[in-house]
Amino acid sequence: MTGTDDGTKAGTRGPARASGPRVPAPWVRTRLRAAPAAALALALLVALTAALAAAFPRAVDRYEDAGLRRTLDDASPRRTTVQFFAPRPDLELSLGEGENALREAALRKGYDAVLAAVDKPLVADRAQSSYGVRTSDPTDASDSFLARPSGLPPRVALVAQNALGAHSRPASGRLPRATDPVTATTSEVEAAVTTETARTLHIKVGSVIHVPGLERAPLAVRITGIVAPREPDGAYWMSTPLIREPSLIQLPSDGGTYWIGALLLAPDAGPVLLGTPGKPERYWQVAPDTSGPTAHDVSGLASAVAALESGPGLARIRERVDPLTDATTDLDEVLSSFTELRSGIAPLVAVAAFGAGTVAAVVVLMASGLAAERRRGELALVRARGGSLPGVLGRLLAETAVVAVPAGALGLGAALLAVPHARLSSAVAAALAVTVLACVALPVRAAFAHRAVRVLGGREDIASVRPSRRRTVAELTVLVLATAAVAALRRGGTDDAGSSGGSGDQLVALAPVLVGVIAALVLVRLYPFPLRRLAGPAGRLRGVVAPLSLARAGRTSASTALPLLALLTALTTAAFGGSVLAGVHTARDHAALLATGADGRIEATHALPTALPGRIRDIRGVREAVPVSVAYRAQARRGSGTAGETAALVGVEPGPYGQLSRELDLGGFPARTLRATGPDGSGGGSRGKAVVPAIASPSLADRFGTAPFSVQLEDDSKVTVRIAAVRDVTPAVTDLDFLVVDREALTRRAARPTALLLTGGHLDGAALRRAAGGGVDVRLRAEVRTAYVHSPLQSGAERIYTAAVAAGAGYAVLALLLALVRAAPERSALLARLRTMGLTRAQGRRLLVLESLPQALLAAVGGALTGWAAIRLLAPGLDLTAIAVAGRPAPGGTARLRTDALSLLVPSLAVLVVATGVALAQAWWTGRRGSVRELRAGDGR
Repeated sequence: MTGTDDGTKAGTRGPARASGPRVPAPWVRTRLRAAPAAALALALLVALTAALAAAFPRAVDRYEDAGLRRTLDDASPRRTTVQFFAPRPDLELSLGEGENALREAALRKGYDAVLAAVDKPLVADRAQSSYGVRTSDPTDASDSFLARPSGLPPRVALVAQNALGAHSRPASGRLPRATDPVTATTSEVEAAVTTETARTLHIKVGSVIHVPGLERAPLAVRITGIVAPREPDGAYWMSTPLIREPSLIQLPSDGGTYWIGALLLAPDAGPVLLGTPGKPERYWQVAPDTSGPTAHDVSGLASAVAALESGPGLARIRERVDPLTDATTDLDEVLSSFTELRSGIAPLVAVAAFGAGTVAAVVVLMASGLAAERRRGELALVRARGGSLPGVLGRLLAETAVVAVPAGALGLGAALLAVPHARLSSAVAAALAVTVLACVALPVRAAFAHRAVRVLGGREDIASVRPSRRRTVAELTVLVLATAAVAALRRGGTDDAGSSGGSGDQLVALAPVLVGVIAALVLVRLYPFPLRRLAGPAGRLRGVVAPLSLARAGRTSASTALPLLALLTALTTAAFGGSVLAGVHTARDHAALLATGADGRIEATHALPTALPGRIRDIRGVREAVPVSVAYRAQARRGSGTAGETAALVGVEPGPYGQLSRELDLGGFPARTLRATGPDGSGGGSRGKAVVPAIASPSLADRFGTAPFSVQLEDDSKVTVRIAAVRDVTPAVTDLDFLVVDREALTRRAARPTALLLTGGHLDGAALRRAAGGGVDVRLRAEVRTAYVHSPLQSGAERIYTAAVAAGAGYAVLALLLALVRAAPERSALLARLRTMGLTRAQGRRLLVLESLPQALLAAVGGALTGWAAIRLLAPGLDLTAIAVAGRPAPGGTARLRTDALSLLVPSLAVLVVATGVALAQAWWTGRRGSVRELRAGDGR
């Protein structure tokens, strides 16, 4: 058979071959086809990391925005509304010009000028904003049919506010009208009142109320309708609550009371107020739109409010409306309270974010390191055959970008869908940072490894690779940064960090991470030495498993720093975060316990019924009900001529109350401490005449010492006490100076219980309230604790913190798996060789476990110790009060960070379990594959 030079058969036509040079296959396409699994793994890692990084700032925005809305909604419209007011028109104007200034058209013009002066991001809620004219000084209404609680006549304010019909519905009658032009001399006008005002002041449709006139006859105000507010809690009604419901005023001199109410005139009836002595004033009330602002608008909102209160906005209003216009609002204080709460919480969240972010970045670097190690021979061969370093790096960047960029975009899209309605810029920046890191990690790693052309390298374990000067300088730099961060946090605390802003705050948030970094660098340098020292004694043992595993563990790869850094950082962050969360829960529990004094508290201002303790004890869930009598205004004094010290005198049954105090760890004492003695010091003594031992608060003990002194109760009875013990707290009283005595030493009236302290695991609040009846306050510890979690800032920050710690732990496990996968080929080859020399499968499992155990044990113990050290170092500067109780009144003082044993031990034990499990799984899988497949000719492992 004949053929041509190109191998085709003679006489047959082969395919036409193009002339010219051969075109090489594209590098990127070839590499992706050669290793699709590695490309898919990188894409999944980048997509997951980008999604988490992009979701974090959006989740923070979400809970901060919700916290701002909750803060604005909780504040009454009277505080959030910006109110502008101007006195009656200039007296130099004619009467007609003054009347025209109080008509609705003129007020509407001023209202438009006020709205034009409102700068963004502050936006007015036009539906709830209002304007009008009113009497700033309510006047007496002497009509006999009006309510007079103590014989004093009520006082009424005349209010002509816009859009009364749009914000109310007639309950009876009709809305007031001003058919004829109303002037200052009009003798009668129409008005309406709200249902609350009518019921309280005994006003009916058709009633005529006479208001004193100014140099004229009294003004007759005829009630034509009773209206019900459509939105009684809206800013239209609550910016000036008097127009919705009357207020009862008590005179400080003789205790007399009288009512103040409002009569709602027609919007165009304002001029009639000039004929009354009520000092009429014009007003414009701007209710803010609380649904639009976001947390990052707070600084702009504060600036806009300041401009309206005393800045350029108010100047424009004075120029266009009246030079005497003034403004008042508490909106700036409301925004300030939100800012303070956020400033107290943000640094704690930043600690978790930096910890989880560091671990995620280390995992991405480890993934690139694994790829670089897998392709070390290929890249070395390319460089040896003339490949330039920039060309190789460019191709590596291109092939990584082809995978990482779409994956990062996919992760960003998933984050946007999962966490909607938040800022886009921060999410894009976070996802972009992850994508860039994933793209450049492999080229940079390859640049350092192949900057010099070489085919075969030497050993790269810790025994042969010595730390360079650059590494030493870098480690010393990190040490200085960590020391500065810890010192800054201990000195200033998170409160100062959150309020100051800047790079110093980020350094403080990085402090736990930097502590873990220093520990990782130190341990990587030190831990091979004790293993090598143990290798000698282990060599004298029977068998080869122990000495071989110690020898291999002591000669671990020099790149162990990255996985150890990831594990230590994750364990430190988990321990720190777990201790933060545990400290928050402990602070809330303690504050709730101090507020109630027990698991539950039933208290009244009068003596409780005698049968009530028995009824309460019969309720399911109540373990014990301890009765106490509390006189909150007792006067303690030494001698009749000395000034008294106000204190709470608590009468108790020494046995049950002392046991309760010991169980709750609230100033426990033995019952004999309160055993009463007679005047001569002997036991006994009649009721009310003995020297009664007392347990006192520290301030009372400092003032009165141990000498007897007299205490006068609210019912004018007296008891002589002697301080026998001092306690910082006691269950019956919170945040007050107290004296605890035996009830038997008090008079029968003073000894009657006014409170019950309840213990039990699951108290039924509804059943307790039914049994207690009316006029009695029932508080449960669980309910008080729940009330401390009021702001979405708290709950959102806790969820973010928990998610960040969980993400960091997940990435730490992934780092451990990557480290084991990197060493898997070498370990598999080693097992195969040893099995050809007689090593059993059980010995192979023990060898892999013992080889991986030192590094896992090092990470576990080092992580626990590093977490403990970080907590001890940083605890003095951390204040958990903001996230625990959100600025609400709570006893117990500042909540500090304390070490939580579970947070230290559980993550460390998890590392040991995972490392052991992976080693066993690898040994099992290697045993299934067999030795022949692992020992191939030319394999360099």
